[in-house]
Amino acid sequence: MRPDPTLGELGEFGMIDRLAQGRGQPAAVALGPGDDAAVVIADDGRVVVSTDMLVEGRHFRLDWSTPHDVGRKAIAQNAADIEAMGARPTAFVVGFGAPSETPAAQVSELADGMWEEADRIGAGVAGGDLVSCPQWVISVTVLGDLDGRAPVQRAGARPGAVVAVAGVLGQSAAGYALWRNEISGFDELRRRHLVPQPPYGQGRAAADAGAQAMIDVSDGLVGDLRHLAEASGVGIDLSTEALAADREALAGAADAVDADPWAWVFGGGEDHALIAVFRDAAPVGWRVIGQVLDGPPRVLVDGGEWRGYSGWESFGSLR
Repeated sequence: MRPDPTLGELGEFGMIDRLAQGRGQPAAVALGPGDDAAVVIADDGRVVVSTDMLVEGRHFRLDWSTPHDVGRKAIAQNAADIEAMGARPTAFVVGFGAPSETPAAQVSELADGMWEEADRIGAGVAGGDLVSCPQWVISVTVLGDLDGRAPVQRAGARPGAVVAVAGVLGQSAAGYALWRNEISGFDELRRRHLVPQPPYGQGRAAADAGAQAMIDVSDGLVGDLRHLAEASGVGIDLSTEALAADREALAGAADAVDADPWAWVFGGGEDHALIAVFRDAAPVGWRVIGQVLDGPPRVLVDGGEWRGYSGWESFGSLR
């Protein structure tokens, strides 16, 4: 049997042809890979755009994740940013760098993961670029459509409103600790670290319910809520009672690695849960975890300052 070629043997354009072959596109992508640029339809007339990067050894490890896992993660974390604006992800553009000796089969598996995750939300991979690089680097730009809605920004939260979450908190951080400490079992938590599961569709549900402000939890609950509090000029008080179920879901893993599960709930990122502020009751699929206070901008826990880990810092040390 002839061995599968490497990127260096197949070449940039041969690999691109292989990745694009047989792929279908959603209606929002009028022209996909194969030309100098893609054409994406935005019926709303406005396009929501975000971009994010993953670097091997910093954001993922190939001895933990399959290329398919990495592909799904790259799409999911970008889609969550569009959801947090109250919009619908429509198309992704992907830049990928890898060593020339990388097996082409691994790149195909990566692309399969991207397409699988994009299919989950009715979006497509409209194009991208492929370059030689000392390690895997993935840069994804996502486009979204507001479908006539006003964008939900971080600013806009008002005192007296409630803070609610859609999705899970702390599970990716727990999974990371389990992987790092080489502890087996806890399969769901370990999986949550490799492939996040944003609450697709809940960003639009929040916008339709009149959300005053919204953000996704990419770096950590307290850290991300600080951004929202600063943008809105308000204080936020989180309730441990309302977050007790999140802590309980992590208790066994915390015992296994001798960690405080609250550190994961309040400081763990990469779950890509959505946090939104509502004037009155939260809609179906959301649960209230705190309230909005008069300024100054700050995030409290049960009325006091949280002194534990607050979240990921891109230019800080690895966890």
